[in-house]
Amino acid sequence: MESNRRGASAGRGGSDRKKSSRPSKPLNKSSKPKTAKPFDPRKEDGREGAKPAARKAAFIKGRAPKDAEPKPVKAPVDKDILRLNKYIANSGMCSRRDADIYIQSGNVKVNGEVITEMGYKVKLTDEVEFDGAKIKPEKKEYVLLNKPKNFTTYAEGDKTGRNVAELVRGAGKAQLEPIGRMDMSTTGLLIFTNDLDLIRKFSLPNQKTFKIYQVSLDKNLRGEDFESLSQGVTLDGHRLFIDEVSYIEGQPKTEIGIKLRTPNTKVVRAIFESLKYDVIKIDRVSFAGLTKKNLPRGNYRHLTEQEVINLKNI
Repeated sequence: MESNRRGASAGRGGSDRKKSSRPSKPLNKSSKPKTAKPFDPRKEDGREGAKPAARKAAFIKGRAPKDAEPKPVKAPVDKDILRLNKYIANSGMCSRRDADIYIQSGNVKVNGEVITEMGYKVKLTDEVEFDGAKIKPEKKEYVLLNKPKNFTTYAEGDKTGRNVAELVRGAGKAQLEPIGRMDMSTTGLLIFTNDLDLIRKFSLPNQKTFKIYQVSLDKNLRGEDFESLSQGVTLDGHRLFIDEVSYIEGQPKTEIGIKLRTPNTKVVRAIFESLKYDVIKIDRVSFAGLTKKNLPRGNYRHLTEQEVINLKNI
């Protein structure tokens, strides 16, 4: 009985005893610390258990693995080296296409040597002769003018009008030429440049760029004529398609908006005259995406770099 009481007492004492804060197993001070496993090239990313698919998935998610090869760096473009035909065009002698003809004909020399190779490249420091004359490329300039009345683009000018070149005389050192022609009574946007390639591009009959004109007529445009214009007109035996025609909102029906691809303002006049209307005024309000915004009549501005890029890429 005594031994049973001692056993019960020991059992109760064991349940009431607090747990020790010391670890149940002593630290083995002699054990060595764990070391990182060496890289195993058979495992794609060096981690144990990695699968080849892990590398592919990283690329799909846009995260290249650490051992991916670096992207090649493009060599900088040397702006002091130009193709010979572009060098000639930049000098204002002719377009690049015409320059190729001169080169093939043996009329171009570089540092005293005749060059007939297409794609030949020259430095700005080279001496280039074009048809016997030494030439140097000039900086290309692009100017947008809001042309007023009583000025013409014709070389001689009219008896009662002056040449538009007077209006852009202070725009730069280069000799600028207008893209397309405008008569004395036509107003609106006109581009000047010494870039002969761009002038030639916008002089071609197959135009991709839109021009928008506001036309003032001597009388209201009749509904049937409005519908006729929407279907296109025939001028001198050629069918001309009009991209868009509309009445000007908030103005009399003598004010018409017309959207065309042709740069020839004479065509605009001929369209309405074919329908027995007299054209009082033509104003070009948009040219290849350029507008008259913040450009008062008679003023000009230089095109931005992005605007020039847009014109060349059309």
